[in-house]
Amino acid sequence: MSSDETPNVPTPRNSREAVREKAQQVHAQQSRARLMRRIIIGAVAVIVVGAIGTAVTLAVSAQVSKPQLTPTGMESDGVVVNDISAVAASDETLTTPSPEPTEAGATETPAPEPTAPERVEIHVYVDYLSPDAGEFERANSRQLASWISEGAVSVSYHPVALLTASSNGTKYSLRAAAAAACVATHSPDKFYAFNHDLLDKQPKVGSDGLSDEQLADAAAAVGVDNTKAVRSCIVDGDFVTWAKDATTRALDGPLAGSDDLVLSSAPMIVANGDAYIGALDDPAEFAQFVLTVDNDASQKSTETPSPTPSPTATPTP
Repeated sequence: MSSDETPNVPTPRNSREAVREKAQQVHAQQSRARLMRRIIIGAVAVIVVGAIGTAVTLAVSAQVSKPQLTPTGMESDGVVVNDISAVAASDETLTTPSPEPTEAGATETPAPEPTAPERVEIHVYVDYLSPDAGEFERANSRQLASWISEGAVSVSYHPVALLTASSNGTKYSLRAAAAAACVATHSPDKFYAFNHDLLDKQPKVGSDGLSDEQLADAAAAVGVDNTKAVRSCIVDGDFVTWAKDATTRALDGPLAGSDDLVLSSAPMIVANGDAYIGALDDPAEFAQFVLTVDNDASQKSTETPSPTPSPTATPTP
């Protein structure tokens, strides 16, 4: 029996077209997926770049807008010490030279009436990481305290940072100088105690030194006033830029009280414009140096120019 119905079998041509159409659909889907990925990646990149740009802008703006703070109570980047309660004064004092005896038979010329001598101005440039600075402080602190209490000298301490690169990258020398400026600004009566403590118990060169929190603790330990203000000043690094600039000024010179001296080491001690080059651990040698410059100043103050004769009037005939 024959039938006119034909089996539903696709021809090769129809099969190829179906496969091609399916492939086109898959390709279109993949193209759309790639396009979406590109759009998403591009959007994310724009957001990230924008965030970075905003952060950089804010950081730069903060740097520009933050004022360069300068400590108060400074004279030529130094702190004049008036309170010596940190160190008990010793019995060592500046001695007054006795007059030399006159030769037998010589007529003694009366000494000129002495004038009140001015105090010897001593400027001490200290780096709180310098072993030599610590050695000088430990050897001479009691002697200096005695002279200050008697009004024989005026002592100014100048914090500098020559050893900033000698503390494993922590910049202790610079931060300690800035911390000293914080104490001088917010609790000036305790500056001498803080200065002495940092020099007497200083860390070793090549160590990390004290952290900002430890410096603030050291300030609190000597009894500073305005503890919160001092701590905030130290931790925030308010005077770090000042300490760096003060060191540069000292290196350029002239140093306070001198005509042409520049900072060449730490410590550097200048008395009445003369640099001390003696032993840092010998109080007797330093005392002799101070006495010498004191005598020189006294002699200069007593020297008076000879009076010049006044012209006499010539009588008219």
